[in-house]
Amino acid sequence: MQIDISVKDFKYRGILNTNNIKLQKVSQLANCIRFLAIDAVQKANSGHPGMPMGMADIATVLYKNHLKFDSADPKWIDRDRFILSNGHGSMLLYACLYLTGYKDISLEDIKNFRQLKSPTAGHPEFGELDGIETTTGPLSQGLSNGVGFAMAERKLSSTLGEDVINHYTYVFAGDGCLMEGLSHEACSLAGHLKLNKLIVFFDDNSISIDGPLSLSSSDDVVKRFQSYNWNVLNIDGHNHDEIDDAIVQAKNSDKPTLICCKTKIGFGSPNKESKSSSHGSPLGKDEIELTRKNLNWDHDEFRIPDDLLSQWRSFAGRNENAKQKWENKNKDFLNSDEIKKFFKSKLDNQIKEEIINFKTKYSNDETKYATRKASEKALELLNKHIKNFIGGSADLTGSNNTKTSEMSIFNANNYKGSYVYYGIREHAMAGIMNGLALHGGIRAYGGTFLVFSDYCRPSIRLAALMNLPVVYVMTHDSIGLGEDGPTHQPVEHLAALRSIPNLKVIRPCDIIETIESWEIALETKSPTILALTRQGLPTFKRESYKENLVNKGAYLIKNYSQYHASIFASGSEVEIALEASKKLEEININLRVISFPSMELFENQENIYKKEIIGEKPCFAVEAGVINGWEKYIDHKNFIGMNSFGESGPYKDVYKHFGITADDIFEKIKFELNS
Repeated sequence: MQIDISVKDFKYRGILNTNNIKLQKVSQLANCIRFLAIDAVQKANSGHPGMPMGMADIATVLYKNHLKFDSADPKWIDRDRFILSNGHGSMLLYACLYLTGYKDISLEDIKNFRQLKSPTAGHPEFGELDGIETTTGPLSQGLSNGVGFAMAERKLSSTLGEDVINHYTYVFAGDGCLMEGLSHEACSLAGHLKLNKLIVFFDDNSISIDGPLSLSSSDDVVKRFQSYNWNVLNIDGHNHDEIDDAIVQAKNSDKPTLICCKTKIGFGSPNKESKSSSHGSPLGKDEIELTRKNLNWDHDEFRIPDDLLSQWRSFAGRNENAKQKWENKNKDFLNSDEIKKFFKSKLDNQIKEEIINFKTKYSNDETKYATRKASEKALELLNKHIKNFIGGSADLTGSNNTKTSEMSIFNANNYKGSYVYYGIREHAMAGIMNGLALHGGIRAYGGTFLVFSDYCRPSIRLAALMNLPVVYVMTHDSIGLGEDGPTHQPVEHLAALRSIPNLKVIRPCDIIETIESWEIALETKSPTILALTRQGLPTFKRESYKENLVNKGAYLIKNYSQYHASIFASGSEVEIALEASKKLEEININLRVISFPSMELFENQENIYKKEIIGEKPCFAVEAGVINGWEKYIDHKNFIGMNSFGESGPYKDVYKHFGITADDIFEKIKFELNS
């Protein structure tokens, strides 16, 4: 049998034959991963065998000696989290889940890798298999999620106690993950927060798809991560003792740890090891046979010997006593109302009553509140009841109004805190929020300007793909921000975000709609964008405040028994539409006004309600953005909005410049109805 000895093989000279046998067994355990990956990619004629082959030794030592998990109880809340950020190597994760005995993955699933409706997709997808902690593939997303997982662990451990929550977050990441700018944002913050229970294995194989990494990078990764305040270790990623020792050191560190693992992509392949040719293509039948001989794997495809499978299946048993003690110690607490508050998704009746009281109170307030300020007032109420909030802002706290007076700061000295200063790291904030939500026990929200949703968009898209209930507080939502000009005025962003499936975009028109938007966001199982104004808006009266009308997506805010046309408006343009309706009334044109805070919520309504709102008369729409999305409700000529970037100036002057005023609407509707 060929034995893989590391480049530091002097460590093994003179070792007794019994230890060599032990080394051989661990290597063969790792080969279980390698050949499941090799065979699955070959059968699919698609995939990435090189990474699973290169990182198999690290995964084997991690699962065998360190990872706290129970394959029979995959949702155990105090399990260690294992995240595959370099998700193209998904077969490594699928192999480990099958080998360790997770019940919802079978050998047939491995054989059906990358096939339609198979849970073993080309990149890991959260919700498809119990052991998949997050959806990965876009590089560095898993790494940023891992920072969120580690933050959630620290928050819950400090709040609920280490007897309840005390686990590690392990992340596999490759050169691609570290080259993405997201990794800088997320890892910089992780070091600042001293998230010492975050352990990242860097697959340092010096290969990317294009070829040697030297084609595109000459970074000193060690110095880079040391500058982030990380603990950095260097090991041979095929030396099992070094892997084990590094994990022990990392678990005893007071900082997050990066373990730089020098590995060989396509390990064991005589002609493709350490070459880009093993990265994203099957090895080919001839090379697979050579690899089998090279690694002394005398077994048919997809065949795992019983003795090796039995060893893999025994790994979870290492945690049985620890889990039993955990359950016995925390039995009463785990059944208590206190912990249930952290893991339930619905607001209790007391909060709902207080929301109704809030709406009634502010219905009589003549103050014009910007909806960003209205959001802050809503959070002041919600924070009194929701103990597991982690909010924050990407260095725009005073502008986003995301921090309320009772929120303490989450930092290295206070993990009980509920507010994060994310710094100028919009994308990291969004990726971290996904990790916070995925961990469980946390409600996450974060703020920035709506125009900077462009920086967050990849993470927002993945939140929608994974059905994560994260809330994005996106303020300065239109040309209404005025003097900052077109670089900061979002004109296409509402349309772009509305195009993402499973994402709710809500643009409230006043303080009443704002708290209703928060109520919806906190009870949903998918992400929500709250698009909020900089400028002050009046509060519109209603007959009753018991019903959440934003939940309808659109509703009549001004009606007539006989009408000539309808106008749809969202956010700050509702006030303008109402003023136009009043002017038209003076010339005997009755214009219904429909507040339209959310297209997604409106589309969820029954057809009879949607027909009632749309009506049978001409429909117009006004929004300080581009038309995209409104075409399903109106003719193109009936839109009042933007078809260019904005301008710099006082917001009222900017609105007038672009013809988004009551007078302009008056003239347009009068002309269209009389033409």
